[in-house]
Amino acid sequence: MSTSQKSRAGSVVILAAGHGKRMKSAKPKVLHPVCGRPLIAWVLDQALALEPERIVVVIGHGGAEVEKAVRELGHGDRVRFVRQEPQLGTGHALQVCLPELGANPGVTVVLYGDMPCLRPETLLALVATQAESAANGMAILTAMPAEPRGFGRILRNEKDAVIGIVEDRDASAEQKLIDEVNLGVYAFDGQGLVAALPKLSNKNAQGEYYLTDVLAAFVAERRAVEAVLLEDEDEGLGVNTLAHLAEARWALQLRILETHLENGVYIEDPASTYIDHGVEIGAGTRILPCTVIRAGAKVGRDCEVGPFAQLRVGAVLEDGAEIGNFVEVKNTRVGSHAKAKHLAYLGDGEIGARSNIGAGTIFANYDGVKKHKTKLGERVFVGSGSVIVAPNTIGDGATTGAGAIVTRDSNVGAGEVWVGVPAKKLAGKSASSARSATGAGESSPGARKSLPGDGKSQPGAVPSQPGAGPSLPGAGPFQPGAGPSQPGAGPSDPGAGPSLPRSAPFQPGSEPSQPGAGPSDPGAAPSQPRAGPSLPRSAPSQPGSAPSQPGAGPSLPGAAPSLPGAGQSETERRS
Repeated sequence: MSTSQKSRAGSVVILAAGHGKRMKSAKPKVLHPVCGRPLIAWVLDQALALEPERIVVVIGHGGAEVEKAVRELGHGDRVRFVRQEPQLGTGHALQVCLPELGANPGVTVVLYGDMPCLRPETLLALVATQAESAANGMAILTAMPAEPRGFGRILRNEKDAVIGIVEDRDASAEQKLIDEVNLGVYAFDGQGLVAALPKLSNKNAQGEYYLTDVLAAFVAERRAVEAVLLEDEDEGLGVNTLAHLAEARWALQLRILETHLENGVYIEDPASTYIDHGVEIGAGTRILPCTVIRAGAKVGRDCEVGPFAQLRVGAVLEDGAEIGNFVEVKNTRVGSHAKAKHLAYLGDGEIGARSNIGAGTIFANYDGVKKHKTKLGERVFVGSGSVIVAPNTIGDGATTGAGAIVTRDSNVGAGEVWVGVPAKKLAGKSASSARSATGAGESSPGARKSLPGDGKSQPGAVPSQPGAGPSLPGAGPFQPGAGPSQPGAGPSDPGAGPSLPRSAPFQPGSEPSQPGAGPSDPGAAPSQPRAGPSLPRSAPSQPGSAPSQPGAGPSLPGAAPSLPGAGQSETERRS
């Protein structure tokens, strides 16, 4: 028998009938997702690695859902389903498989639908051990975990031979101190298994039929029993709770990340990166922190993804494409060297090579009933804050202005410029000449253009009011709550703090705070609490002085408040 033949199984039985009550979920336990696929999908891969003649899946709770999921995975023609009702233990699960196994099922491997982390290499070694050292008996997979987690304990004699397995629930206090546990994964001589199954008894604490009793029967018949000790404890993780599910996910995620790293993918922070099973990523690509790449996505060579980006099913990035922070891509092909660097949703689309998607762009793909497609040609320039309502096409080299709403079926032609809400073609403008005028680009939606002569605009800046005096060089930004400048009022004090709410009301005839202020305004209202403060005990005002205006800004740069009891301002005293 060749080495490959020794590693092949005749039959594989996957136990997937359990309810999974500790998961506290209505979903069958084996259908909970791990790295983009259900638990049972991982176990089916384990079975297929053994190249068996038949795969039998035992179903029970949620059996119809499990069968449907397995068929959707594409294994319907390879798998036979057997229903176990009621569930009376692992031995009973094998008993209901006897009609499918037949009289001589060959080497029969038993796997569990909730153990996704076993490597195919481990199972191949198990089958090879059975063929070489226990051809008429069985090989079992054991481990020495830090936490036994309810596994049965391995019993050995003085010659260190395996003589039995005691279930955790039936073990004595002394037996529970044994550190070698049974993982429940076996490779049986098929004929011996078929002969032993009808003889099982349910006389135990749980009233169930234990598959472990087959081992006792083999020992009694002097059939060989060999143990294969698992080196990597994580492979033996069984999922019985959501906490166990998280452990299994992390173990599998590390393997996925390690594989990509070995293939030349730069992953800056593996601890914050989530990549599902089956994702293809080309060498030279950079994956930045807090990136999520779901199953069904494909990334070419020399791309950049992240930080804080998500690629969902159907996302395809061609070589050199870039997806930046807070960009979500779903069922969209992003062409070579195309970019979407900030705050965008790109759903159900095609983006041509070297196109630029501005910040805040949305492909509005869903009309409440159906999903529709958006197609962009090459070198398209989508302005910041654009919404492209699908179905739609934008031709090669076209531009949309910042904030444009391109309504459905607009079908922007090659080289055209569309602006406004709703967007219309900008007559007489080529895309290259119009970009600066329309504000298209990567800046954030809603950014203002600078006012003449003021350099870069300040966020939230308010233009001067009619009649206001010119700002002095170096004048500070507008302060929240400050009113507009009044005719003839002096310049504002850079960085002056807001008015104090407890300032004293204006007294008729008081001295103005500004030197050289004009005459008073007859009928002027008293100043409001937001006016610049007059300190307590200030001197009475001079007749004819102008009252401060409601909301007037603070005094000139360097002006000090009046001193207690002083009849003149600090500015006048210096002069």
